[in-house]
Amino acid sequence: MITLDGKRMPWRRELTLAQLLQEMGNAHQYAVVRVNDRYVSRPGFDTYVIPDNAVIFLVPMIAGG
Repeated sequence: MITLDGKRMPWRRELTLAQLLQEMGNAHQYAVVRVNDRYVSRPGFDTYVIPDNAVIFLVPMIAGG
């Protein structure tokens, strides 16, 4: 199991951040994701494999000026 923004979800081997975001249907909204105590930026989403029992927080892009 993994925890995504406080919600428990099933985990599977070799699940990448890119796959998780694609399955959620909103991959384009995030430039950074925190997995446990590590921040992963978009270039690493395709290769970062989510470990079992990970706690994941999505960091939304915020525009300002």
